[in-house]
Amino acid sequence: MTGYLTTHVLDTARGCPAAGLEIALFRIEGESRTLLKTLTTNDDGRTDEQILPADAFEIGEYELVFHAGAYLDATGTPPESPRFLNVIPIRFGMSEAAHYHVPLLLSPFGYSTYRGS
Repeated sequence: MTGYLTTHVLDTARGCPAAGLEIALFRIEGESRTLLKTLTTNDDGRTDEQILPADAFEIGEYELVFHAGAYLDATGTPPESPRFLNVIPIRFGMSEAAHYHVPLLLSPFGYSTYRGS
């Protein structure tokens, strides 16, 4: 089996997929943080391609950065300054060549994540 990475973002406050949310993927090596890719979620709250496809997969530590503030602004969520949740980083490790799915359940004042399938 080869490894790859996916996500799915759901807007739990609005009860729908979070379309148009920008996500950045970084590889973490010690104190170094390298941007690998930036993607945007589609109408289903997923990316149109795997965030990290099998041909680029490496075991190691990564960080997904979800740009929640810009998404909340675009959806008309009442603004606050500064937003309680603006940028949500999720740092995680991938220790085997498998499918890693890191979903985000998002609302203006909270979020949840887990290792999905």
